[in-house]
Amino acid sequence: MAMSANEMAISVTTASAARWNARLLGLFGPILILTGLGGFLVPPHLALMSGAAPYDLFHIVCGLFGTALVVARSARGIATFNLAFGLIDLYQAAAGLLGIFPAGLFRYRPGDHVAHLLFGLLLAVVGWKGLRANRFATA
Repeated sequence: MAMSANEMAISVTTASAARWNARLLGLFGPILILTGLGGFLVPPHLALMSGAAPYDLFHIVCGLFGTALVVARSARGIATFNLAFGLIDLYQAAAGLLGIFPAGLFRYRPGDHVAHLLFGLLLAVVGWKGLRANRFATA
């Protein structure tokens, strides 16, 4: 059965959004893991970002989970992770600047604020677009 032009456009858009999300998380998952490990290895006086153990464990666990989603090729899971982690990053940027939870626990530093803002925006937008494209493809 042949697809209409509209169905083909949706299919291409969905595939493109899925690829963008997978590529982004394929890079970001290992970065999270390395960031967490780096927090345990880099001496505090040389660190640009927090070295608080809960913060580092959070990065490692989330990085492993995100990487597992990429390995499993779960397009919806990957897009959901990107959106959710992006929103969490944006919240962390605000929490660090406002001094609200989990700022005290994670002991944010200026480098954390910059990373949370930039990665948060990127992940949230790409994840949202991936979920939106997937929604239209299944509607």
